[in-house]
Formats: sequence, structure tokens, C-alpha cells
Amino acid sequence: MATSAGTRGKAGIRTGGSVARIKQAILDNLVCIQGRFAPIATPNDYYLAVAYTVRDRLLAQWAKTAHTYYERASRTVCYLSAEFLLGPHLENHLINLGLYDEVRRAVAALGLDFQALVDQEEEPGLGNGGLGRLAACYLDSLAMLNIPAIGYGIRYEFGIFTQEIRDGWQEEVADQWLRKGNPWEVPRPEIAYDIPFGGRTERVRDAAGRDRIRWIPDRLIRGVAYDTMITGYASPSVIMLRLFKAEATTSFDLRSFNVGDYYGAVHDKIGSENLTKILYPNDEPAAGRRLRLMQQFLFVSCALRDMIRIFLQRETDLTRFHEKYAIQLNDTHPAIGVAELMRLLVDIHGLGWEEAWEITRRSFGYTNHTLLAEALETWPMPLFAGVLPRHLEIVFEINRRFLDGIRRDYPGDEDLARRLSLIDESGERYVRMAHLACVGSHRINGVARLHTELLRAQVLNDFNRIGPEKFLNVTNGVTPRRFVALANPALAALVTEAIGPAWIRDLARLEALEPFAEDAAFRVRWRTINRENKARLAELVESRTGIATDPDSLFDVQVKRIHEYKRQHLNVLHVITLYNRIRHGEAGDRPPRTVLFGGKAAPGYAMAKLIIKLVHAVAETIHSDSKAAGRLKVAFLPNFNVKTAHLIYPATDLSEQISTAGKEASGTGNMKFSMNGALTIGTLDGANVEIREEVGAENFFLFGLTAEEVERSWREGWQPDGAIAANDDLSEALEMLEAGFFSRNDRELFRPLTRTIRDRDDYRLCADYPSYIEAQDRVGRTWLDQDAWQRMSILNVARMGKFSSDRAIREYCEKIWRVQPVEIDD
Repeated sequence: MATSAGTRGKAGIRTGGSVARIKQAILDNLVCIQGRFAPIATPNDYYLAVAYTVRDRLLAQWAKTAHTYYERASRTVCYLSAEFLLGPHLENHLINLGLYDEVRRAVAALGLDFQALVDQEEEPGLGNGGLGRLAACYLDSLAMLNIPAIGYGIRYEFGIFTQEIRDGWQEEVADQWLRKGNPWEVPRPEIAYDIPFGGRTERVRDAAGRDRIRWIPDRLIRGVAYDTMITGYASPSVIMLRLFKAEATTSFDLRSFNVGDYYGAVHDKIGSENLTKILYPNDEPAAGRRLRLMQQFLFVSCALRDMIRIFLQRETDLTRFHEKYAIQLNDTHPAIGVAELMRLLVDIHGLGWEEAWEITRRSFGYTNHTLLAEALETWPMPLFAGVLPRHLEIVFEINRRFLDGIRRDYPGDEDLARRLSLIDESGERYVRMAHLACVGSHRINGVARLHTELLRAQVLNDFNRIGPEKFLNVTNGVTPRRFVALANPALAALVTEAIGPAWIRDLARLEALEPFAEDAAFRVRWRTINRENKARLAELVESRTGIATDPDSLFDVQVKRIHEYKRQHLNVLHVITLYNRIRHGEAGDRPPRTVLFGGKAAPGYAMAKLIIKLVHAVAETIHSDSKAAGRLKVAFLPNFNVKTAHLIYPATDLSEQISTAGKEASGTGNMKFSMNGALTIGTLDGANVEIREEVGAENFFLFGLTAEEVERSWREGWQPDGAIAANDDLSEALEMLEAGFFSRNDRELFRPLTRTIRDRDDYRLCADYPSYIEAQDRVGRTWLDQDAWQRMSILNVARMGKFSSDRAIREYCEKIWRVQPVEIDD
């Protein structure tokens, strides 16, 4: 395979890299681990045997890595995230370990179909979207760059739900990713922590006569560690993702059982294990919010106690804890860690408040991932007090000391103190977790240049005012190993043939591709690979939806979480406009187009679910009209995940990045599409701004208001009715939705959607619609000139070097973590 990194490791059945040794190891693991033999073994049995064979090799390298870090007491990054959307492991490890070709040949020698075994792997759905996928990309880069690191998170038994579509509506089905076992994790039952919840606190005196607070919880839940190893491409480093599962401290109450209370005998076990059953329980009901807060505290407390355990293996006290660890909060979900580290240092390990606060503040960094006020987590005071009574006291004390400083430095400005307070007292009292993260961290970063500017100017402007030196930007990046080398092997091989393999480790090397944009023969090969990728995607779309698509049409794709600010409904309005042009005989020479949607709506988000229904309703109407045959197809690919992304990104011609300017923090799908040669139609939002700067304005289809213009429209009192009245195409599209044209004469079905557009248009669809349609017309004209399109595609790839997660991690190491690479001892 073109991306092979070269076999490493000592020869041997358990770790050797030759085809013969790998073949024998597969057979050994089939019998010794699976308890199977060839005549009765299923494809899943063989997949597991292959997986264990690969795991043996990466565990051998992990042992060397961990031993090196231990011996050198290496400063370590601890990445705390509620999500890690890893994707399938097998092929990714084979590429990173340099064993792809050898394992394929060993499998073939056993008379097995390698792809069929790969397809057996369940994807761990431990994330919802960009946040979790970014965390996974960063682990990949940390490993490749030889940075000592541990990821900490939650081992959800059921990950992000499996999305099924029934009559155009999303239905959520439990994601049973563990039902056949998980060969990639290593259970660590000896690494477990009993985590307190609820109860009360009392003041006591310790042995030295000092006042202390004792937390007397009413419940303990045990967090048990499960480790997953993360390989780095062509790197000796293998790092660890440690996930915690909730268990009962006592699994079975024999006394209850003996008196006939059979449910009571296991009640505590069931209740405790529910804590990590599911990713993001619906937090609309109070019980869901309580569960989510408990989830976050469980994994954060386990992570911090694990760091302390490791630290005290070599040290006698915690005064240099911050010198050992750089702890990164991946958004506000783990922000409770600020209060929990203070509790552990002060209440458990006896440090004074000032010393503990200095250690805490110097340990944490905070990455903000949102500009949406509703996404900045807050917890109602009664809920917080009921779950974490000691932490509420700590938050109060942090807040008191913090606001005393504010009042000292800004005398008389009580409004500033009110806005900065960790407690929102404007109505029902809430704990502001983003404020806790800001106060308790030494650095605060946004994830795209525009996002960071808006954080400083709007969302966190008061914190920027009092501490501008804390703020910096680290634009997101993605790993080219998974999203090009693995997802698009033919393109990766062509690039490697043209400029050599170094780009896989150093994406800036892609700039050497630029001259090939003028090579006609190279452009033909480039287009041929894209056409083959589109044919594979067309097969997947037809198998899952029953809709046949033409690989020679323009593949126009929007796959991401369904949300109003991401504006999938603006895309649908364009589809309706295209359809109306066909109906009215005004399509002209516009090229055939396949518009593909994908993404999940949060279970409690009714409007997002209605948008999914809208896509299906419009598609059904268009496909039933013979006038649209061969001109326009629309499909919604259900259950978008990393596996399907491997097929979608390489097959896309046009990437839809059309969020309302000022709403998207960064986006990473935009980067993955561009790395695979898709051209972007987008607003100046998130990382789109920087992508356009890098690839060139002439290679990017720009439209829409800027973030500043959107903000001004709010101040000036935006009214969408004027924009609707001024545009016949927009008026017609909305009227068709309201008349039931796409809903079998049901005039009420899409009324909630059209009403929000007509009455408020919070996401400025009406404002951006005319320029969006004009940009889409430019797309169509450009597509007709395939030489020009392929040039633009090649230049997009050649200029994407900035958007590697390797670059982002180097910036974190230099600007926030102060961590250096460590050479692994052989």
C-alpha cells in the first residue's frame, strides 16, 4: 500500500511483522483467545483474531512508550473530553504500524476476504460530531509527534444513537457497539475509583488542628478504567485513551436476595451502571440533566484521581503536580474539573487554598468550541447542590475571591462583577461552567481565527477585558492519515507518486502538488479517481436508500449534525429552486446534480427533525416527477458516522459549508472535504475564512453576510418579509411548502419551519438566499468546464497543509502546554 510506514518490532509470533508470523498469530488467536477453529469460525471470529493479532503488536510498542515516560517522568498532556469519536480501528492501526500489506496478504493466505473482515468491525459511537472527532484527531497527532499524552473520557455502553428513517422521520435506536465485544480495549479492573455524589458536608478539625470540610455523600459509584491504545503514523509512540465505566461499589446485596427482594438485590448495580449507559441523555427532563452532570463528574473525578495516583508513584506530595501535567478541557463538559481538583488538593491532600488554587490554575487550559449562548453549559443551583454539594461550596469560594479581585481592580463597576460571576443570578440561579473554566485556566483558546475574535469581542468579552493575555487562537485541524491515506487510498497513492510520501507526516509538503494542476494527464487521472470514488458512494446510497444516483452528475454534499444554524434548510430551498427551474423549463444548460444530505438531529430537537423530514419530502416529490429525471436527485444517507465518512469525503465534488456567519466555531468537515479535492461553497464563518485564504478566493464559492453584517442586522431590527417579497424564487419556494406541495397537501406539516423563517429568520436564510443561489449558479457554470474544475480541485488539496491536526498540536504544545516530544527507548 502506498501509505505503508514500514514494519517495526522484534520478530516473534506475538509481535513479528512477516506475513508468515502474522498468519500464524491469527490462527493462534482464533483458538487461544476466541476458542474457535477454522471449520466453524465465523467472519466475526476471524475479524477478532486479526484484531487481537494487531493489538499484540501495538501493545508491545505501548509498553515501551509507557516505560519511557515513566523512567523520564515526562511532562504529560491529559486531554479531557466527553466525546472521542475514534472511528474503526483496524485499518487505521495497520497504516500507522506499517503492516497494511502484510496483514492483507496473511488474510488472503488463509483464504479470507480482507474487506469482509474489515466490515465486521463495529464503530465505537463515543461522540456526537465535530467535538469528538477533533479529540480523536488530536490523539492521532499526539501519538505521531511523540508527545506524552493520555486521553480521558467515558466508556458509554451505548454511544450516539443509530439513526433510522421511517416515513422520512428520524427514529433513534440504541447503538449496541459492544454487543460482539471490543478487541481494542484493555479492561483495568484494578484501576477503579469510588466517586461520591449527593449528601452533605460538615466542618471538622484535622490532626494538625486545622479546619477542614468533610463531604458525607449519600451514594458512591465506582469508575472502572478501560484503555484503548492509539498509534502514531510511522512513530514508535503508542499512547493511551482511558475511558471510565460506571459500576456499583456492591454489585449484589445478598441480604435483600435472601429475604426475597430480588430486584432490591441488584438495584444499586442497575442504578450505578445506568450512569454511563448512553452518550448525551436527553437533558430536557430534570432527570436527564442530573444524569448528564453525574456523567461529567464521574469521568473528570476519575481522571484527576488517576493523574494523582500516577504522580505519587514517583513524588511524595502534589506541590509540583502542575509541572507534570497539562490538562486540557475540551469545551465546558469537563469544566467541573476545576472545582474537583481544588477539592482533592484541599480536602483530601491537605494543601492550603492559595497553593491549591495556583496549582489548579497552572494545570488547566480551556478550549471553547461554541459561539451559541445555549451551548455554554449552565446548571440550575438546586440540581448542582443536590449532586455535588461540596463543589457548590468550592465554586462559591472561588467566585467570592475572584469577584473581590474584580471589585478591587474595577471599583464601582458592579455590572461587570455581575456579568463575570460564576453564578448567574438574573433569575433562577445557575452555575456558569464556561466562567468556571475561564477563571480556573491559565489559557483560553478558540478554534478558528474568527471564532477567537468573536469570543474576545462578544461571548467572553468581559474575561478578555480583564485578562487579554489568557486568550489565543489554535485553529482546528484533522488527521490526513485517516481522512486521506485511509479514506482515499487511490488519491493518496497518486499524490505519493507525484511528490513522495513525506506529506503524510508533514501536510505542508502538499504544496509541491501545485504544478501538477497544469498537467493535463495528471488532471485526467485525478478525475478518474474521483469518478471511481463516486461510483462506490452511489452504490452505498442506493443500498441504503433505494435511490439510484449518477456518478457523472455533480455530487453536492452536506453531511453534519442537523441544526438550524448549519442551515440544511437553506440547501433545501436551493434544491426547490433548481426543481422549479426544471418544472418551468428554465434549467438551461445547468449540469445534472445529486444533492446528498446526512447527519443526526438531537432526540429532543423538533425543528432539526422536521428538517430531516423536509429533505425526504422534497426528494420524494422530485423523484416522482419525470421532468426531473436525469437532472436532479436528492438523497438523505442515514446514520452518518466515521465509516460512511470514509466513502463520502473522497466522492464529493461540492462541499456545503453554509452556516450563518458568526455561528460555527470552526468546523472540521470543511477541512476533510477540501483535503480530498472537493470545492467549497460557504460563508465567511469558522475555519471557512482561513480555508478560503489558503486555497485562494478564486477556488472557493463565497456567499452571504459576514459575521459583522449579521450582528448589525440584529441591531437594526432585521425583518425577513422585505427580502421574501423582493425575491420571486424564494417566495415561490416558501409558498409551495406552505401549500402542501411537498407534503401530500398537508399544509401544516412544515408550517413551524416556514413560520420561523417568515417571522424571525434568526439564521438569516432570507438575507443570504439570493447570494447563495448566485454562488450555486457559478458552481454549475464552473462544473461544465471540467479542466477548470479539476485544476481548482488539485489546488484545494495542495493548499490544505495548514489544516493538519499535527500543526494544531504543535501549536498547543508550544503556546499552552509547554510539552516537548520524547524519544521512545528501544
